[in-house]
Order: sequence, then C-alpha cells, then structure tokens
Amino acid sequence: MRVFRRAFVGILVVASAAHAQTSDSVSRRQQRTVDSLAAAVRGLQQRVDSLETTASAAPAAAAPARSGGAYMNMGFDALADFGWSTTKDVLSLQRGDHDPHVRGFTVPNVELTFDGAVDPYFKGFAAIVTKLNELGETEIEVEEAWAQTTSLPYNLQAKAGQFLGDFGRQNAQHPHAWAFVDQPLVLNQMFGKDGLRGQGARLSWLAPTETYTEMSVSVLNSFGGTTSSFRSNESGDIHGGVPVDHPVDGVTDLLIVPRITSSFDLSDTQTLVVGASGAFGPNNSGTKSRTQIYGGDLYYKWKPEVAAAGFPFFSIQAEAVARTYDAAPRTAVETGVALPAETLNDWGAYSQALWGIRPRIIAGVRGDIVRNSTSKFSAIDRQDRQRISPNFTWYPSEFSKFRLQYNYDHRAGMGDDHSLWLQFEFMMGAHAAHKF
Repeated sequence: MRVFRRAFVGILVVASAAHAQTSDSVSRRQQRTVDSLAAAVRGLQQRVDSLETTASAAPAAAAPARSGGAYMNMGFDALADFGWSTTKDVLSLQRGDHDPHVRGFTVPNVELTFDGAVDPYFKGFAAIVTKLNELGETEIEVEEAWAQTTSLPYNLQAKAGQFLGDFGRQNAQHPHAWAFVDQPLVLNQMFGKDGLRGQGARLSWLAPTETYTEMSVSVLNSFGGTTSSFRSNESGDIHGGVPVDHPVDGVTDLLIVPRITSSFDLSDTQTLVVGASGAFGPNNSGTKSRTQIYGGDLYYKWKPEVAAAGFPFFSIQAEAVARTYDAAPRTAVETGVALPAETLNDWGAYSQALWGIRPRIIAGVRGDIVRNSTSKFSAIDRQDRQRISPNFTWYPSEFSKFRLQYNYDHRAGMGDDHSLWLQFEFMMGAHAAHKF
C-alpha cells in the first residue's frame, strides 16, 4: 500500500508543477484533476486504515505458534563438514561428538530449537539434535529441555530440566556457536565427547554490584554418557577398570557444579570477563571413589567506539582445567589384572584469538594442550596431546557461514597428523541469543 501512496504523491507533485506553467483555463482543468486525485488518495488511505483495523482484530488462530498463551520461537540450524586427515582413523583424532568423524563428508549437528514464554513466571527452551555418525546412521538426542524462572526476588533465577553444565565458557555453548570446527581437547578429555550435560537444577544469583557478577550452583545426576569423569559407563576408559555401579544414597552421590563469573569494562572499548568453575561428584572406579575438577577461564574483547555491524574486533578466550581422579582398587577391563588404588592427576588448557577483520570476515587461531600423570595402566583417553588450529570464517549473511580450518596434531607415541576441514552452516527461523 505504501508504494501506491508514494505513486499518488508523485503524481500530485508533477500535476502541481504543470499547473504553475500553463494558462488559467488549463490550470482549472488540471486543478480539477488534482482534486480528483487527492480524493482518490484519501479514499485509498481510508481503505488501508480499514484493512489494518481488520488485521489487528483477526482471530488468534492466524498468529504464530503459541506456548501457554505466549509466542513460541522455532529455529533450525545445520552443520556439515568436509575434509581430509593424514590418519584413516579420524575418530581417534577427532573425539568430540560434533567434530568431523571421517574423511569426506560429516553432518555432526542438525538442531531444532524451541524457546518462548511459558507464562508470567517461566520461560522454556528445548534443543532436539539429529546427527549422522561415522557409519552414516542417524542419531537423535534431547540436548536440552529446561524451564527457567523469570520473576524470582533478590536477583535469583532457577532452572530445571536437561541442560548443558555451566562450567567454563564453551561447555554451555551449542556447536554452531563455537569459533572453531571442533571441541577443545581439554573439554573432551575432562567431560567426554559430548561435554558436561545432565538432568538437574541450577540456582543463580546476580550480585547487586556495579560490575556484572553472577554466582551459580547446579546439582545434576552423576551418571550417564555425558558425565564421563563421574559415574558414566564409559568412565572405564579413564580408570582402566570395570565400572562399579551403585545407587544414589544421598546428596553426595550427585554431581555439584558451582561457578562464579565477573565482567569488567577496562575502557570504553575493552571488556574482560573472568570465571571459575568446579565439578565434584562420585566416580565408578569403586563404591566410595570421587572426582574433583577445577577450571578457570577468561575472555577479553576489544571493539572500537565506531564499528560497522560489530567489526572490526579482537578477542581472546582461554580456559585451564585440572582433574583429580581417585581410582579405587579395581579389575582391569582388558586383562583382568587387579589394579591398585591410585590418584590420577590430569590437566589441560586452550587459548584462542579471533580477529574480526571486516564485517562477516574473521580469522582465528587456537592452541590446545593436554597432560596426564603416570598410572598403572594405559588408556587412550589419558594421552598427552597438543594441537594448533588456524582458521578463517566468512559469513555471507547472519544465517550462513563457511569455515576453513587446518589442524596440526601431535599425540605422544603416535607422531604427527595433519587435517583440513571445511564447514558450512545454515540457519532458518528464530534462534535465541547466546550469552556474551
């Protein structure tokens, strides 16, 4: 309708100019024409107003999907990788669940998300993930499904359901929000191929200070495939023995994840965010053995006062994680030999830098290192490693991206490997904003 309005206004302007340059008789005829056109414009405006009124009174059935009487957003995101590695056994090198799996093509993450207000007291979020494994078979998982309060007093907020553990900066991010194709080595080492995730509840408090400071504590189940350092059936790959199953007898059999994070404005153009995390719970090398994980992280970002679409910028993100794993006397999985009690001390870190060169063009580099203490057994999940990964990302729009990444890997006792991966992502629909 606006196009029609502009067209009629243009006609009026032209007619008025002609009127000023002609004789009186012609002017009278043109004036009648102008009056006629003006009347038509007024009629058209009345029609538009009528249509807008009708549209605003349309039944709710014509509106988008609703949840508890409120709008619900739906989003779809897909990642696809293509590349090559000097090792045929790509899975031994790329252990993350959303990493490239094979030489050639991989579809490591196809995500369907739902988020919106449940009612005046809660908002909800769910992420259903489909992916193709190394055999090309489809796997489906409920990555997240939680409800979160919106109106608790005293700056408190509670969350309950299935969610990614609030440990460090990257663990709680979905794969499409990563700055690199694959998972950092230390997060894979400490939390397994899919990161730390589980069913439970989280309570957080935003401190009433001038600088942003948030403290939280999560209580999660300590068993399942996403708690590998604790009571996961896959934790035998860490302690080398046959996992011992035992029921939950009390709070000490649950997984406790505290975190504190603070943000500081160093200047008008620089921001620093620092955080500390922990994860404490039982492991299944014995009936009373436990695991303690500590982490520290930082994020620095520079962005000029005058920027175009957030560019240029420069950022640094780093995390260091240490694990103390108390392994009880146990029976070795492969040999059946009795293994003595021992304490396994492992640590690792990564640091990554990103340079936003110009709108939608980013260059980055990441360095990874993982180190493990000696033990009475050998396990592939306790292998000293290091990796250097430069990459380049181009966003044709905010709904798609191409990423090219090279990995140089060194594994103790196995030598060097080289990999080159090309990743493509596309997004449709709405997608919830990610935490800074």
